[in-house]
Amino acid sequence: IDEFVMDDGRRIYLLAEGRLVNLAGERGQGHPAEIMDLSFAMQALSAEQLVNTSMEVGVHKTPDEADLHVARLKLEAMGIEIDDLTEKQVEYLEGWEQGT
Repeated sequence: IDEFVMDDGRRIYLLAEGRLVNLAGERGQGHPAEIMDLSFAMQALSAEQLVNTSMEVGVHKTPDEADLHVARLKLEAMGIEIDDLTEKQVEYLEGWEQGT
């Protein structure tokens, strides 16, 4: 981790000399394209959120809605449809006495 101190005192921490962290290690081979497109989509939505939202300095979770949006787009691109839960499935999920 490299630390850079800006003229105004702010600090920037750079991981893996600015390379992709998962490629920086001795055996780093990265992720397949099927994973990278999801990562890039999430990064783009996160950058959009930073630009359009006033946020406090810190680490923030990407909203679940963004994650679901990217997942739906990916499944659609792959030609995969997700059906609705049956009444029995909903009952099972909501039943605290059933399941593990």
